[in-house]
Amino acid sequence: MSVPLTYLTVQEYLKAEDKSEIRHEYIAGQVFAMSGGSKEHNTITLNIASRVRSHLRGGSCSVFMADMKVRIELANEGKNIFYYPDVIVKSDPEDKDRFLLNYPCLIIEVRSPSTETTDRR
Repeated sequence: MSVPLTYLTVQEYLKAEDKSEIRHEYIAGQVFAMSGGSKEHNTITLNIASRVRSHLRGGSCSVFMADMKVRIELANEGKNIFYYPDVIVKSDPEDKDRFLLNYPCLIIEVRSPSTETTDRR
């Protein structure tokens, strides 16, 4: 027996995500719950974010971790992806949304064997 897939609009996803206690990634209408990270993953991510933030201190860039969504529009497809990179840098002053970034200038993903395929996308 197959279960029918449920697709959400971007607006439905963002509204549900604002109320959710766990994070979800959104890929062209489908929503996927995110698993928690390991201590090792968290330590590596924190070290990278700290180094990047220290390097950029005093400039116009901002560094974010884990809970900041990034919106990517797939070229020529009109489809959206929302996901939570491990470390993100924003430098565009037009990127003013409080809960997501549209124009990141750097995205860093800490890969692990269980998430490598997803992380590489």
